Amino acid sequence: MKRFPIRSIAAVCLGLFCIACKVTAEQEPFRPKVGEFPPLEKAHSYKGELTFVDHANRRGSIRIDGDGRFRFAAPSPFALLPYGLVRYHGSPADLRDIPLGTVMYAKAFLPPDPKISSVPVLPLDNREKKYGYAGTGVAPAENHIFLFEDEPSYCKRLGLVWKLQEINLNEDQGILTARRESKSGNGDVHEETFSVDTATRFWRGKEHLHLRDLIEEKVLPENGIQSLNEEAVFLGISWKPTPGGVFKRFHISDVWLDELAMERASRIQNETHKTFVKSRWMPGWVDQVEYGKFGRAKVTVTLFGGMEDSLYADFKKGQSAMLASSENTLKHWAGGTAGTAQMASKGILLEVSKTKKGVPLGSSGIQLSLETNLVTEGFRPGKIIRIRPESWPIFQVPREEYIHHTRDGIEKRFPTPDIFQIFPKN
Repeated sequence: MKRFPIRSIAAVCLGLFCIACKVTAEQEPFRPKVGEFPPLEKAHSYKGELTFVDHANRRGSIRIDGDGRFRFAAPSPFALLPYGLVRYHGSPADLRDIPLGTVMYAKAFLPPDPKISSVPVLPLDNREKKYGYAGTGVAPAENHIFLFEDEPSYCKRLGLVWKLQEINLNEDQGILTARRESKSGNGDVHEETFSVDTATRFWRGKEHLHLRDLIEEKVLPENGIQSLNEEAVFLGISWKPTPGGVFKRFHISDVWLDELAMERASRIQNETHKTFVKSRWMPGWVDQVEYGKFGRAKVTVTLFGGMEDSLYADFKKGQSAMLASSENTLKHWAGGTAGTAQMASKGILLEVSKTKKGVPLGSSGIQLSLETNLVTEGFRPGKIIRIRPESWPIFQVPREEYIHHTRDGIEKRFPTPDIFQIFPKN
């Protein structure tokens, strides 16, 4: 029998947190305070299938895996917190990067300010309510996500790996059994069966393979059961309807067969996100404003975390920068047809400091002070901003990604939260 040519997978740490935060149903729902990064251990945890994305407003819907039949669960709306982190293939991401159907893990809180929530505000005990065959846990009030990550990102953060047990193929589709466990050998072991088919992608080094390729190489059987000898891999997990009356069986979208393949996927995603941030500017919030004469001010901001280090390194003391007001969805404020760069305040970076210890998740630990002669209403403590160092290019963002000062606003947001289904009382 030919085995998968799999190298041992190195432990790749996110540097965020190495210990899973277990949250019990009895814990009181936590509402973050404006201007403070919330503790991850107080977040409510759930996972499910990404079913809808409104990337411009950093929100969407997720079919949550509760204690009932998965396919009966109606998609539950969510919004990303301004400092919320999205991880895909082990690297920073935007919602637009993640394919619909991907199974995502969420750490979420109550909306910090229900009045400006971009998704419906639900009763505090909503995760305890039963919704027919879908069961409980499928519509939590904690719908403002702090950390949103796919399976490879989740495994990297917690030091987990999937070990392949066996595969049962019937021509071009079948069932694969795998066990997820800690690389250290400690902790819980989770075994699960998944569907695979011709849409499943296999990655080996720099190769992109399909199920039929591995069958032709006689790595996998044409038909029947074959042991996979506990080969260690990373899995991409999604969901699709399963034949045979099965109410829930997740699907394997991707299998990274060796370390190089996973590293390449992470690197490609990282470059995608770096380009995106440079075109939309680095998000953060205002810590302090020191007013001077004739409209001048020194604005101190904290940059949000979870991004590529090289992006933060572009902010250097003494260089020029541009500072723009944003909304809680990270949308820019604009005036008429004026773009972000035209509406932004210009200034010099007076200070660039970094805290190395005790940096909470969501924060970069980097604080900037900008001296400017144009102070807008958005430059107040706790307000969201975006900032651009002089080395980044200037692009005009598309219409859906900025707020017109007369046509848009919190009260006139389009689309409004009404586009999302409100769960009926069962």
